[in-house]
This record gives sequence, structure tokens and C-alpha cells, in this order.
Amino acid sequence: MSYLEATAKFYTEVAQSPQVGLCCVQSSPLQLPGLKIPCKMQEMNYGCGTTVHPAELANQPTVLYVGVGGGLEALQFAYFSRRPSAVIAVDPVAAMREAAACNLQIAAKENPWFNPSFVEIRSGDAFSLPQLDASVDVVAQNCLFNIFEPEDLTRALKEAFRVLKPGGRLQMSDPIATRPIPAHLQQDERLRAMCLSGALTYDQYIQRIIDAGFGQVEIRARRPYRILDCHSYNLEDNLLLESLDSVSFKVSIPEDGACVFTGKTAIYTGIERFFDDSAGHILQRGVPAAVCDKTAAKLASLIPKDVVVTNSTWHYSGGGCC
Repeated sequence: MSYLEATAKFYTEVAQSPQVGLCCVQSSPLQLPGLKIPCKMQEMNYGCGTTVHPAELANQPTVLYVGVGGGLEALQFAYFSRRPSAVIAVDPVAAMREAAACNLQIAAKENPWFNPSFVEIRSGDAFSLPQLDASVDVVAQNCLFNIFEPEDLTRALKEAFRVLKPGGRLQMSDPIATRPIPAHLQQDERLRAMCLSGALTYDQYIQRIIDAGFGQVEIRARRPYRILDCHSYNLEDNLLLESLDSVSFKVSIPEDGACVFTGKTAIYTGIERFFDDSAGHILQRGVPAAVCDKTAAKLASLIPKDVVVTNSTWHYSGGGCC
């Protein structure tokens, strides 16, 4: 049985018999005024973070959601795009599609603003999305892409890039590993399906996104997710997994490389009122300005040392320059 077949079997099981806390972080779903999440949806919250970032969802975007799960995030996206087929939810597992459709019917009874027609559920997978080129504003997936083998991950990222409009956003939440996961765990198909053994390291994960063509990546959150302890998983040392929420933009990659924002800032400390590096970055004295990691490294190397560069906060919500 391939890992994809094992994954389909596993998610058929959890669609029919929900496993509370299967892989979600221990936090409540995003709370929004007038939105009530049915209990069944909360039980089927099989994500590791969130992909629903309200600041990214102005003007009722068309959202392609890959891996519908119990429908929780599809419902949350529909909150911002209240029109038929505004959210297109794709899943290869028939039992999961059926469970999500039932949950959305329950949601319609509990939320007067919601109509199930807002979410169109389709059969399909991440490697061949049932959508035209450059046709959606947002592609989202939560705790799905980490299941894939590295080359399949690249295929999925390129498919997301294909269907996004220019300037569109890929909104993802996936586990990452703080060090490479040993082969004996990577090859365990059930652990991979459970989002415990397929994770890449942060650097590997971000590079795959850039290699797919995304010119800007912004980290929304990075936090502890699970730990693979040495006793249960035959490891020499405990291995920490983290949950990474990111938004990647379909924009051109600059000549000097993609812009990755991780919450760093640059602060000018010299005697002038402003600092201009002649590369498009103007810093006001004493005022932190958000910068991408690439620019942060350049500014940190300046002599004299009139610019202080702060560490990554692993949270970025806009502003600054790259």
C-alpha cells in the first residue's frame, strides 16, 4: 500500500469516526462575530494551525480549499465570501466529502447568514486541481501538504501556483521538524498520514515554496505542535515538531531572491533623521521597520553599524519593506 492509499484509508476512518484532537493544536477555532461552529466540525478539526487570516480576505475572494476535512475552515472562509461557490473545497476521500457536506448543512441551521451553496465540494486531489489556470484568489490547505513525499509536495505547490491569479495567495498551515526526521519514521505510512513523520525542516519547506515560483513568503505563526519522544519512536533524542502558518504570494521572484518575512525589523540609530540604503529602504531614526530576512542580512552587514536588526518573531502581519 502506498502512502497515498494509506492516507485515504486513514481519513476515511476518521471521517466516519471522528478522533478529537487527532492533530490539531490545543487552541480554539478562530472566533468571528455571528459565526457558530457546529460541535461535529470542531471534533473533526484535523489541522495543525489556521489558514484563515481575515486581513487576507477582503473583497470576497474566491477560495480553493484543498482537503476539506470536516468543513470547519471552508465555513470560516465562506464567512468572508457570502456567495455561491465562493469556496471550492476539494478532497479525494468520498467519506470526508460526505461528512463535510453533512456538517455544512448543520452549520446552515445554526448560522442564519450561511447557505451551503457558498461552499462547493468537489472530488479531486492536490496534484490535479479541478480548476482553470489563474482562476482563484486564494488557495488554502491545513496539515495536508506535510503528508506528501518531497517531490509530491513540489507537484502540489506548483498546482496551487497554477490556479492562483497573479498576486494571489497560498495560505498554509503545516508541521515542520526542528531537525530532519529519520528514515524509519518517514517510511511509516500511518505516522505520515497522522501528520507525524512527513514534515520537512523550516529551510527545506520554505525553499520548496520558493522553487514553485512564489516570490514572497510571510510567516504568520510558528509554535510547538508535537514531540516525538525517544522512547515511543526509537530516537536517540526527542524531536520537536512545530506548526507553521504561512502566506505565500504569486509574485515575481526578485533578481536577488525571494522575500521571506519572519518578523524581523531594522532600526536606524545614526545621527541623521533618516537612513536611505539606495536600494529602496528608508529608515526613520529610532523607529523599527519590518524587513524581510534578505534585507535584514544586508542591513546587518553595513559598516558603520548604524542599523540594529532584531531577531525573527515568527509572526508578521504586513508593513515594512523587502
